[in-house]
Amino acid sequence: MVNEVLAILMALGFFGMLMIGFPVAIALAAAGLLFGYLGFGPGLFNLLPLRIFGVVTNYTLMAVPLFVFMGVMLERSRLAEELLDVVGHLAGGLRGGMGLSIILVGVLMGASTGIVGATVVTLGLLTLPVFLRRGYAKWLACGTICASGTLGQIIPPSLVLILLADILGESVGTLFAAAMVPGLLLAGFYAVYMIAVGYFDPRSAPAIPKAERMEMSRRDLAGKTVRVVLPPLLLIVAC
Repeated sequence: MVNEVLAILMALGFFGMLMIGFPVAIALAAAGLLFGYLGFGPGLFNLLPLRIFGVVTNYTLMAVPLFVFMGVMLERSRLAEELLDVVGHLAGGLRGGMGLSIILVGVLMGASTGIVGATVVTLGLLTLPVFLRRGYAKWLACGTICASGTLGQIIPPSLVLILLADILGESVGTLFAAAMVPGLLLAGFYAVYMIAVGYFDPRSAPAIPKAERMEMSRRDLAGKTVRVVLPPLLLIVAC
């Protein structure tokens, strides 16, 4: 019973330090060490090196910083912006075409980074002004960005799936294979909904003007498609 009480007090202490203004890392370490010492005594400090060594030598968790680094590189290279422009032009005069490009960018960015928060923030900063400038409804723009950004949780490679594989003791490849079809199916439902909104409510999801589409030749569009879309797709296939 004592350990259960200490666990509850540890959680309350952690949230209390967050409310006061302590950084998350310091609050986690302070709460864990303090209540761990109260529960296990001085023997806690003998267990810490073993725990740290176990985490460092975990080959599954080694993928986490690499995926974070890859996501940062994709953001800094402005690949998402180019991908948005290319897919929007590929959709042509289809109403809701820009929305389809956001969904595809969300799939590729989410699969490349595996971090939902980073994907949603990146998509919001890059695409929300474009949505509003093209006359999309605010509710549709915000909903599409949030829904597309969360696809990074399930579409491989995903940090969530990597952590689940470590916790459950399952193969990362098995979880990736199991999550691929549901993730793509969910993205397909989003695309169908966007097309339906463009068909039944054209004012909420207008098409890209023809004059703007004619500014980019087919040769340039094909070159950009290969250069921008192919690398993320190869990444998903390789995983």
